[in-house]
Amino acid sequence: MATEAAARPRVLWTPAHRTTTAAILLVVTLIAFENMGVATAMPTMVSALHGQALYSWPFTAFLVASVVATVLSGRLGDRRGPAPALVLGPALFLGGLLVAGFAHDMALLLLGRVLQGLGSGVLLVAVSLLIALVFTDRERPVIYAANAAAWVLPAVVGPSVAGVVTERIGWRWVFLGLTPLVLLGLGLLVTVIRRLDRHVPGGDRQRRASVVAAVAAAAGVAALTWAAQHPSGLALGYGAAGLAALAFALRRLLPPGTLTARPGLPTVVASRALIGGAFAGMEAYLPLTMSTVHGYSPAAAGLPLTVTALGWSAGSAVQGRYPDWSREASLRLGFALVAAGLAIFAFVSQPWFPGWAAFAACAIGGAGMGIAMPAISVLLLRFSPEAERGFNTSAMQLGDWVGSALTVGFGGVLLGVLASARHPSAAIAVLGAVLAAIALTGVRVTGRWPSRV
Repeated sequence: MATEAAARPRVLWTPAHRTTTAAILLVVTLIAFENMGVATAMPTMVSALHGQALYSWPFTAFLVASVVATVLSGRLGDRRGPAPALVLGPALFLGGLLVAGFAHDMALLLLGRVLQGLGSGVLLVAVSLLIALVFTDRERPVIYAANAAAWVLPAVVGPSVAGVVTERIGWRWVFLGLTPLVLLGLGLLVTVIRRLDRHVPGGDRQRRASVVAAVAAAAGVAALTWAAQHPSGLALGYGAAGLAALAFALRRLLPPGTLTARPGLPTVVASRALIGGAFAGMEAYLPLTMSTVHGYSPAAAGLPLTVTALGWSAGSAVQGRYPDWSREASLRLGFALVAAGLAIFAFVSQPWFPGWAAFAACAIGGAGMGIAMPAISVLLLRFSPEAERGFNTSAMQLGDWVGSALTVGFGGVLLGVLASARHPSAAIAVLGAVLAAIALTGVRVTGRWPSRV
């Protein structure tokens, strides 16, 4: 153990890596702050712009734009490398902050959210490709651990800071206050880009995402999300249409064999969808459970999710300290911990079970996510030909979003059929059991790999 710890590379702040590390961590932190802060300020900004009837649209617009941008950024990355996207992403994100910050009606706010979604989607893929170019396979767990840590501070203080800014200064500064830091991040990225080798395309045989399929995927995810938020007979119809659009898109946007979890790259992409979807289902309905079943205040009901962020960062930090761990075994361990957390969540849904156990569920599940997600990213790059890294990275992210949309939508259906938002215990118990079964499926499909110790 001591030998392994001593062999840990000084990765992040070496002369060769420090500018890249600073740029990546800054832009990740800014995206995280924006994500956490907007949810807090949304009631105020929507009320100020007289758009209460469109309350969920700023979130939906961001999601749809992110899906399209992620797919197209993967295509751009395979053709021209990450450099163009590393400039385009922050520029779009900055434009979105300015448009939303100066918006005088809901139309402009929605346009700003679309630009922010485009920028975030472009950056997600470009940062992954940059990591692949700059860091070796053995070094990547360390930078992924740092990325997880960059989400912790926004998760812990982001909502509170956004609330204070909204009350004391104004909701517009939730957007405008980030603009100087985005400019700084863009400047750092330009410095990094100048050091990159010239990209050589992989040729005509590389896989490229279809623009039509990207739009169909975005429309499908949006339809499922909207149907989950507004359950009705009509929602069932366009939710089904959304599933059909997704089925069309996924055949073209995922590696062959993903839906059957074929060992290798397809299992890696499928794992991201399984674990991301399972955990998102708990995150979506845990605050409702804590407030309605156990009587927690709105502020206290969200505290377990803060524990999730801390557990996630801790799990990621542990795996980053041991770069020689088997990533296949790490992924299985992550799935097992997430399954345990989700099983506890199912019990927490019942009024006779102690509410404080939700904190344990989030700590265990968050640690599992922190161990599993870097393993997925490392394995994806390990299994991907260099010419197809962009396609596969966008496929992985798309799988995460689709899995999350399906599980959150399924929870909405269960609430409508088995229970209600005021008395959700029966529906949440079924949801928790299904989510735990999904995580156990991940344990099983990743068990087909031989472990490398």
